[in-house]
Amino acid sequence: MGTATLARFAAELRFEHIPAPVLRRAEDLLVDWFGSAIAGHGTRPVETIAAFARAMGPAEGESELLVGGGRSSPYFAAMVNAAASHVAEQDDVHNGSVFHPATVVFPIALAWAQALGASGRQLLTAAVAGYEVGIRVGEFLGRSHYKVFHTTGTAGTLAAAATAGHLLGLDAARMQHAFGSAGTQAAGLWEFLRTAADSKQLHTAHAAAAGLMAASLARDGFTGAQQILEGPQGLAAGMSSDADPAKLVDGLGTRWALAETSFKYHASCRHTHPAADALLAVMQAHGLRADDIERVLTHVHQGALDVLGPVVDPATVHQSKFSMGTVLALVARFGQAGLAEFDAHFRDDATVALRERVHMALDAEVDAAYPRRWIGKVTVRTRDGRVLEGRVDEPKGDPGNTLSRDEITAKALRLAAFSGGASEAGMRSAIAALWRVAEAPVVGPLLGAAA
Repeated sequence: MGTATLARFAAELRFEHIPAPVLRRAEDLLVDWFGSAIAGHGTRPVETIAAFARAMGPAEGESELLVGGGRSSPYFAAMVNAAASHVAEQDDVHNGSVFHPATVVFPIALAWAQALGASGRQLLTAAVAGYEVGIRVGEFLGRSHYKVFHTTGTAGTLAAAATAGHLLGLDAARMQHAFGSAGTQAAGLWEFLRTAADSKQLHTAHAAAAGLMAASLARDGFTGAQQILEGPQGLAAGMSSDADPAKLVDGLGTRWALAETSFKYHASCRHTHPAADALLAVMQAHGLRADDIERVLTHVHQGALDVLGPVVDPATVHQSKFSMGTVLALVARFGQAGLAEFDAHFRDDATVALRERVHMALDAEVDAAYPRRWIGKVTVRTRDGRVLEGRVDEPKGDPGNTLSRDEITAKALRLAAFSGGASEAGMRSAIAALWRVAEAPVVGPLLGAAA
């Protein structure tokens, strides 16, 4: 009865149940998410979804639109903010579930907290519930699921329902109904990567909106499937061949999966990060420049081949973030693969030339460790004939190699400056409020006139 147990946990979780280090980590993830959301400002896919929300939603509301300003209903604000926070490829990721929790959890938590006049403690508690549920659903669905399905779109729908349902005060029975309605709407396919389509932002927008709707309907008595996860015609039956029901309740209430979540240092698909960090380590150890590199072989897990393999000639900035060759070329040329590097240089002749000299190969050790650990291994051949090996066991941003609060703040400010989505003064004020969110009796607007 994994669905029922997860639903009871999400409904009955209380602020005082959550260890202080987990709450501090939740605050870290919240500030990191906020920067990613502001980074979505001005991007065509996000602006298209925002225009849809403004046309369809109320002109006024209590929930803040973080891109373009204004307010709307919780439904449309969550939709827009979820899309916005996933476009820069800087939002967090949980390794074991291969799931980006923040982009579907915090848009719900913020939108409903603002609409309901909830406290910062209530926002954080709901967010923790969403992380714990979504991560376990992603782990449950397994590697076979991720080969075809974008887990953030599928498991994310359940995470969103848990977050919304907690803020709405659903009891365990109604939370289970919310899960049933969320799960039957779970969607998101990787096919969009082949043609540089905008679907990734739609996945998070839909997951947030569908989860919010599922919880709201359950509050009003709408019923959903009782075993939507493990039932004979549920998510696992339709979307996985290696689902493990035990993972739905693994350490529930004692193992805090939120604390295992990683930050993203490079502005690209997380599957590229281990190799990027390993290449940087080789270059730094041997004093290499990009021009010194003849060939790079990246030793990767199967998930990287599945997701990155179809992207052979990226046509857009966003698609290039799923090109191992592009990411490593930018890292080699500039020491990092940030928003500015992608925007200005992803199609440079020098980038493309080095991109074509980067190759991926399945590695048994790396694949066996995945998804719990994302090991980075590269073999670099230099123009003068040397063969150099590089390895990282914890990419920058992982819990054992994490970002400090100063680094998180600097990252958020950098993202806002790049997108122009908020002034530096507005960002600093909002970030200061978010670091103290647990003390807030009511969650108010973050940007307001400063946006």
